Amino acid sequence: MELSILNTKGKETGKKITLPESIFGIEPNDHAIYLDIKRYMANQRQGTHKAKERAEVDFSTRKLKKQKGTGGARAGSRKSPVFVGGGTIFGPRPRTYDIKINKKVRDLARKSALAYKAKESVVSIIDNLDLKTPKTQDFVEIIASLSKSNLKTLFILPEINTNAILSSRNLKRSKVVTVSDINTYDLLNADRLILVEGSLSKIEELLNQ
Repeated sequence: MELSILNTKGKETGKKITLPESIFGIEPNDHAIYLDIKRYMANQRQGTHKAKERAEVDFSTRKLKKQKGTGGARAGSRKSPVFVGGGTIFGPRPRTYDIKINKKVRDLARKSALAYKAKESVVSIIDNLDLKTPKTQDFVEIIASLSKSNLKTLFILPEINTNAILSSRNLKRSKVVTVSDINTYDLLNADRLILVEGSLSKIEELLNQ
């Protein structure tokens, strides 16, 4: 697939570039995408949930009532889970929800996500994203020139661009990442992908190792 290279004003520069078929032209693998998004979503969980169990509840250990003759069940401790405020039975404990999948599966998932976006014709290539100062208004104007403002837009840069990252971080429907940080979830969640020209070779190097 051949695309025209645009400038930040949304106008063609006269140059064209061919998207690598080994990434943007493959048949997407839905199962690989499912596994990678499942891994990504699980890894976002903090796992800091905690409930106090019987040994951790702070109550007196005295016996509540005599063993026999009350007509009710035996009760030996206020910490018992049968009482309101008592310890929780098998309550949640801090744990990690991290899921690991093979690197080749992750690479295939990202390739598949990029291939879907190419088929949907929502990929644009710009020559650069040079911002002299971190200014949100300038970034909003760039988005308006390249895409509809109500679309979720993902910018992919070949390397860290501090001004671009700072200019976009207050925008809910816009995100800037470097090639090394792209993931399947962000790729599929975006309505529009905008790649800086230099990022294509790095994507190819990253995903075709």
